[in-house]
Amino acid sequence: MFRISTVKASSHTTIMVDGQLMSDSVETVESCCDEEISTGKPVELLLRDLTTIDQAGRALLCRLSRKGVRLLANGVYTSYLVEALNPGKH
Repeated sequence: MFRISTVKASSHTTIMVDGQLMSDSVETVESCCDEEISTGKPVELLLRDLTTIDQAGRALLCRLSRKGVRLLANGVYTSYLVEALNPGKH
């Protein structure tokens, strides 16, 4: 299961991902993030209630971080993963 939702504020956009961040959902998440990045507003990706992240999902998070997307997380595992991908940037 995978769910993505977007909340647009005047100052930034938050994209929320729930469920599994796996190879079959990577393209959808990246496309959504790229679309919001193109607006010029800051973009946050909130990893909420994720149950599984595979290698493709981790690679996506690295790419998005390099593109300037701020990674946020709920939960111990996803918080650890975000910290590991962005040491000192949480």
